[in-house]
Amino acid sequence: MVQQTLAGTRIRERRVMAGLRQAELAKQVGISGSYLNLIEHNRRRIGGKLLNDIAQALKVEPSLLSEGAEAALLSALRVAAAETETVAPELERGDEFAGRFPGWAALIAEQHRRLRSLEHTAATLTDRLTHDPHLATSVHEMLTMVTAIRSTAGILADTKEIEPEWRNRFHRNLNEDSLRLAEGAEQLVAYLDDAGDASAGLTLPLEEVEAMLGAHKFRFDSLANATQDKLSTFVGNQVQLTSDAARDMAMTVVRQLRADARLLSLDMLQRQLEDGVVDPARIASDIGVPLSTVLRRLAAVSDDMLPMPLGLVMCDASGTLMLRKPVEGFAIPRFSGACAKWPLFQALSRPMQALRQTVTMTGRDARRFDCYAVSEPIGTIQLNVAPLYHSYMLIVPLEGSGETEAAVGSTCRVCPLEKCEGRREPSLLADVG
Repeated sequence: MVQQTLAGTRIRERRVMAGLRQAELAKQVGISGSYLNLIEHNRRRIGGKLLNDIAQALKVEPSLLSEGAEAALLSALRVAAAETETVAPELERGDEFAGRFPGWAALIAEQHRRLRSLEHTAATLTDRLTHDPHLATSVHEMLTMVTAIRSTAGILADTKEIEPEWRNRFHRNLNEDSLRLAEGAEQLVAYLDDAGDASAGLTLPLEEVEAMLGAHKFRFDSLANATQDKLSTFVGNQVQLTSDAARDMAMTVVRQLRADARLLSLDMLQRQLEDGVVDPARIASDIGVPLSTVLRRLAAVSDDMLPMPLGLVMCDASGTLMLRKPVEGFAIPRFSGACAKWPLFQALSRPMQALRQTVTMTGRDARRFDCYAVSEPIGTIQLNVAPLYHSYMLIVPLEGSGETEAAVGSTCRVCPLEKCEGRREPSLLADVG
């Protein structure tokens, strides 16, 4: 049965749009004008043949009268309404609005999608411009060349008499530095042209490694018994890896994930996850493996073994992000500079201690996550030598809303959280008090 509070309203709106009087439409479908009046005022049920006849007379699909706007449009309107903080739209009348004014509803939904896309682009550009090491290196090299050109030109301008041999040398230096500066500027412009597109050409070794890992869903169980030569051949054949630096990084990561697969097999994990509860600390205790192994392994197998994918992020002792497995709703910057309130960084100050914290990721689409984090030493422990640590954080999406211990962001430049003690710089998305 159709929605009684809306079907009549939709019929009336479509009749008016078609330029028909109530009596004319009633005559076409074989009912009285008074009965159509009751239908249009949502006081009589309508369905079946009569609904089809009215739809045919109005030259629209019956579903447009019975169901109104598409579910996707209604969902987009609800998301837009939920994310606004300055007005209070009538959520209970969204279906009616979309049914009566589908064009305006579609416009609002499209504007909301465009706003979110622009915010994503701003976040990507800001992250790259602020923290991208390649960009910083390129700018430094260009400034160095500009300084050299200025110095050489100054010598030629200030020295009235100079030997021909030295003059020719200075001219040659000017020409070579100018060519390098022009080439560097062209490369930088091309690089920035791709900066706002997350799927653009990969330029950094870490990006290439993450693309390779994503292509394999972080799963390398088939390599569990592979020899070193076979492992090297496998990494060398990955099309995402275009540089020696990327292949070296990939080899390190694949070896780690392969070692995790050996310590914690799929059968072991399957038995631990039979109840559907993700409890890394319990798994580590029951099987007797390091917690960091469990965190990495859960993130790797979650796409196939759990109802929802889990995310993973890793950093070194300096706080630089070294590995990322994104999960929807938890924004992870591409070039470090992440939120200092993440448990990932808190774990660095408490080595070997397992941390769990429920957080809310700020933004228009705020979501809740359970974050499990631990930092562990790398390499061999030596006498009187301070160990270095890597920190790992597993990101588990939660459903519904509730009290959380902390609100965290992605990076300060795109975090709307006000009056945050950990803020390093103003946000582009909100006025920060």
